[in-house]
Amino acid sequence: MTTRIDRRRAATRNEILDAAWDLAAAEGLAGIAMRPLASAVGMQAPSLYEYFPSKDAIYDAMFAEGNRELAESYVALPDPADVGAREALIASTRAFIEFCNENEPRFTLMFQRSIPGWRPSDDAYQEAVDNLRRLDAFLECCGITDMRSRDLWTAIVTGLASQQVTNDPGGDRWLTLIDETVDMFLAARVAT
Repeated sequence: MTTRIDRRRAATRNEILDAAWDLAAAEGLAGIAMRPLASAVGMQAPSLYEYFPSKDAIYDAMFAEGNRELAESYVALPDPADVGAREALIASTRAFIEFCNENEPRFTLMFQRSIPGWRPSDDAYQEAVDNLRRLDAFLECCGITDMRSRDLWTAIVTGLASQQVTNDPGGDRWLTLIDETVDMFLAARVAT
């Protein structure tokens, strides 16, 4: 059971994270600095350390939050048993690329090594591992069970997302390639 103090603390942490995402959108992930972040939430920089012991801890919380949001975006995906592998892969790929395209800093933090020297903590990284396990289970339902195929699929889909986010943010240029990409992938995996 949480106390009122716990709820206030959680609300302040969330406010700090929201402000960090806003700063990342305006200045890039590396542009997150403690003084501007503290100012954005109406406190002095030293007060931030009551909620996050370091800037890396803020990145860590952002990484975990992003992975939880990704997991939530997959909840409504169709079951491959109901719609077939092709339609299920199309739906999941669209959900992933749209998720990435919604928030460039989130995509960059979660799927690229953009902050020199920073790595997520084991706890935050577990959120990403859980998403990868969900993907494995989903691909298995689509008949894709070997690690090489999974690795190839994640490279292809992350590449599409990277192209979309980088070259047509907010648009759909690479989203329009999903059906063709799924067809090529399934044809290549069935042929091997």
